[in-house]
Amino acid sequence: MNADEILSSEDFKRCVDFHGHICPGLAIGYRAAKAGLECLDESRAVDEEIVAIVENDACGVDAVQVLTGCTFGKGNFIYKDHGKQVFTFLGRKSGKGVRVAKKPDANKRSEKQQDLFKKIREETAGEEERKTFWEMHHQRSRQVLDKPIQELFSIRFVDITLPPKAMIEPSVVCEECGEPAMASRLTEKNGRKMCGDCLTE
Repeated sequence: MNADEILSSEDFKRCVDFHGHICPGLAIGYRAAKAGLECLDESRAVDEEIVAIVENDACGVDAVQVLTGCTFGKGNFIYKDHGKQVFTFLGRKSGKGVRVAKKPDANKRSEKQQDLFKKIREETAGEEERKTFWEMHHQRSRQVLDKPIQELFSIRFVDITLPPKAMIEPSVVCEECGEPAMASRLTEKNGRKMCGDCLTE
């Protein structure tokens, strides 16, 4: 599929609706998730059939959640704060894992766009500068959607032990604040069962 076909596809529209706008980061996550699912021969998870491990908290992870069906709420979306555009997908049925890592120059901002981005972040950009930035942003998104997958990512199969399925257990009241918390998340201190918040106070 080319950029025009992807931009008009229902899959991509769902990602945009969830994220709020089109941007290169969302496009990266879209391509990474599609590549991962294709390598695993999997479709969107209804429950915990797929596990996604993301190493950043940037725009692309929204597309990963939408396309793979992996979410924090289901316990099959794992976040590692490494600041890397790396996405690992695991299939419970096949036991296979695939690591999709963005290549260094796959989606680089031009110096002009970098300057405009800085102005927008600092809220000093004028209306014309904002318009120019979003035009460039949209063009970079199209480039990501058009690029051959091997120019965007290094993709390899990996051997990773699948994490256990999400735990569902009763809540126990914290003896400090009186709020219920998962029993396994309470810690005993001075003979009292306490939640994480109370332990750090």
